[in-house]
Amino acid sequence: MIKGLMGGANIVVNGGNTSMPYVSMSNGNMSNPMQGMLRINGSDMQVWDGSGWITISTSYATVDLSPDAQSVLQWAREQRDKQLEYVRMAKDNPAVQNALNAIKHAEAQLDLIAKLSKDYENEGVVTSP
Repeated sequence: MIKGLMGGANIVVNGGNTSMPYVSMSNGNMSNPMQGMLRINGSDMQVWDGSGWITISTSYATVDLSPDAQSVLQWAREQRDKQLEYVRMAKDNPAVQNALNAIKHAEAQLDLIAKLSKDYENEGVVTSP
């Protein structure tokens, strides 16, 4: 039985219930050895409190991603779909293929320039304000 759920980074948990029925131990287990025993009755879980069966309350928790995580995933889906559409179009359209090649070339240049700039800064030649 899951007693509780906790969320973490970008995980949101709503709902749930951690309350359990109270079963007094004052009567003592020697006189009533079934006290605290659990059973399933139909779709209910019940506990024997020494004098009768108590239905344990049920609840359902909802586990979801945070709005920020959902937004990032949606953005990634849109970027993926856009890229797949460009690749599909490039098969039949040389102008689209040329544009994609130009983008790849520009990204390679940007990566190289950024790496050189970082190396230059790390050597102490450029200081940040």
